[in-house]
Amino acid sequence: MRFSAFISVLRSVGPVVIGISLGFTLSLLSVSWTEEACYSDVKQAEDITSVQDGLLKGARKPNSISTVNDESDEDFEPRIVPYKQVQQSAPKKVFRAKYISTELGMRERLFVGVLTSKNTMNTLGVAVNRTISHHLDTVIFFTGMRNRKVPHGMFVVAHGDERLIWNMFQNIRYILDHYINEYDWFYFIQDDAYTGADRIKALVDHLSMDRELYMGSPEEFIGGKMEGKYCYGGFGYLLSRTLLLRLQPFLENCRNDILSARPDEWLGRCIIDYTDTNCVSEYGGLQYHHYELGKNSDPSKEQSEQFKRALAVHPVSDPEQMYRLHRYFTEIELQKTYDEIAKLQEEIKNVSVVAFEGNRSAQWPVGINPPFEPKSRFEVLKWEYFTEEEIYSCIDGSPKCELRGIDRMDVDDVIATAMGELNKKYKPVLHLKKQQLINGYRRFDPIRGMEYTLDLQLEVVNQKGHSRSITKRVHLVRPLSRIEIIPMPYVTEATRVHIIIPLTLQDRTYVNHFLEVFASNAFETSENAILTFLFIYDPVEAQQVNQNDIFASVKTQINAYEHKYPAVKIPWISVKTETPSQIKYMDIISKKHPVDTLFFLANANTNINSEFLNRCRMNSINNWQVFFPIHFQDFNPDVAYHNQQRPVTFDLVKEAGHFDRRSFEEACFYNSDYMATRTRMVADVQENEEILDTLDVYDMFVKYSSLHVFRAVEPALHQQYRYQACNPRLSEDIYHRCMQSNMEGLGSRSQLAMLLFEQEQGNST
Repeated sequence: MRFSAFISVLRSVGPVVIGISLGFTLSLLSVSWTEEACYSDVKQAEDITSVQDGLLKGARKPNSISTVNDESDEDFEPRIVPYKQVQQSAPKKVFRAKYISTELGMRERLFVGVLTSKNTMNTLGVAVNRTISHHLDTVIFFTGMRNRKVPHGMFVVAHGDERLIWNMFQNIRYILDHYINEYDWFYFIQDDAYTGADRIKALVDHLSMDRELYMGSPEEFIGGKMEGKYCYGGFGYLLSRTLLLRLQPFLENCRNDILSARPDEWLGRCIIDYTDTNCVSEYGGLQYHHYELGKNSDPSKEQSEQFKRALAVHPVSDPEQMYRLHRYFTEIELQKTYDEIAKLQEEIKNVSVVAFEGNRSAQWPVGINPPFEPKSRFEVLKWEYFTEEEIYSCIDGSPKCELRGIDRMDVDDVIATAMGELNKKYKPVLHLKKQQLINGYRRFDPIRGMEYTLDLQLEVVNQKGHSRSITKRVHLVRPLSRIEIIPMPYVTEATRVHIIIPLTLQDRTYVNHFLEVFASNAFETSENAILTFLFIYDPVEAQQVNQNDIFASVKTQINAYEHKYPAVKIPWISVKTETPSQIKYMDIISKKHPVDTLFFLANANTNINSEFLNRCRMNSINNWQVFFPIHFQDFNPDVAYHNQQRPVTFDLVKEAGHFDRRSFEEACFYNSDYMATRTRMVADVQENEEILDTLDVYDMFVKYSSLHVFRAVEPALHQQYRYQACNPRLSEDIYHRCMQSNMEGLGSRSQLAMLLFEQEQGNST
């Protein structure tokens, strides 16, 4: 037992002991290798040491073992190295392109240059511009001399010389200097030729950009002595960017060495001589189709296939013929589009047969988005009922009103379209005539467009002349297909906003809360805005201003905030008037500010924050648009929270308030727009001075300006509940809007109904 226990311990401890012994042995061996003998002669010791170092060059020498070369008798003295600050060179400024397309080397596909002259620029040149400019990215007109007045919408480059060869040389050099790095293909056409813009675009979309291509209508050189063919300028020609880059070093040689009477022939000889590239009309299976138009020919009577496939038609004698050609080729392209749509619809129907849901998977109309599917009952779209004379969904909330204006035009157009489609479907077997519209329904689907359901009473007449009256239900959709991006002027959020707060005697109670909110949202954040108070006195109050100023407490608060925020100045203006009118006091304010001032007209019970001020800056565009936001107003707390504890903060929910569409008191506009609009109503004011008291700023912009009046709900603009004192001296519409705003601001229908129910219950008991 003892021996076995000893063996087990030895097995576990033995490797450790052997490892330690082996380590000590190797350490002693290494020390003995580097050990130095004690010699009395220093020189002899140095010789032996050098011999040992030579023999044991690769042996390990511990740092703790010193040699005779070490200066052990001398103490180690540290050496202080003075710090020298490294002078950093100015960082190299990295150039970044303005557009990512420039940095990636992306180019547009097609550049079009139109060769015109001083005599034809205002006739044929204008006709060419009107027929192709809206289809192409860049169209530039090249001429020798030009008139003083350039036609509107045309970019003209004049070289100042009427020599044709010189002008062609200048055209090529101008492109090489300005546009060679922006486009892949360059197309030249004369102004007496019609060009199918969409067809030339389709052609270059199928051509490789790295080919040296000279494409057009090939012609023999005059005399026939020179080999090769040039492209006739009347039908236009296409040049690749690669070809022009190769031609660029030899352009001066062409100008000096080549003599020719025609600019297209001169260019052809230059290209052939220095690039060895001939004009071709076909490349890679793509054909450059052209057609020579006869004198006084009518495009509508041309039936040849060559004419229908033409990219360019030449010669065109006058602008009227140019427009007739454009109409003819546009109708051809439109018919092709209709055929492609019909083909796609048939393919969708055929594929839907084998779909999982069968024919039900194909939505009607074919190719239009499926209808909107509501997720809850609150998202169900509302249908509007109408007849030919009345509509049962009115803007003012009335149950029924007369069908007029744009609504009548809409209904008449839908009925006419329905009758046209029905007759197209049943002719010549049956002829249908409308007797009356029995029922009409419409709704707006945000996904697909306007949907209509019509119940029509029709008179049906067959081929034998027999007739009878029937009722037919039809469904129509006016799809959201004409979506257009409207260009807008550039605006910035850095514009300073001048906030105008008119105050009357009744508004004093709201000033304290207004200043608290505005100070936290604007003063403490250094918002780029200036607050101005407008104190409105009536004649009696103005006489007592020195003894009893009704706005003394407000002025004291203003001084307190200016003392609290030294960088803030709150100006105020006093106005005396019997009838407070927005136009009257804006006339005073407008004269005290520059024309580029951005105004925000608001109330003392409006909570203003940075989010709304930024939208005020973005939605107000000088000489373009004014902004009238729709604020969210709280309901009367006594109604909305009847027998309930009032919350500390109010949320934007339908139980707490509503967007007051009857209020037009808040407005964002530029002073220049106000002054221009105010000038237009001077004549009416001279005839009737009371118009200033009966109109507000919103009505003034709508009636007397051509600006876009933008009106939208604004969740960042919040107002506390208040009862407005409606002025009966204002116009009937403004007074009616004010009364409607007061009534709608009391509470929601359910809250008012519950309050009336409780009152009736209390009266009955």
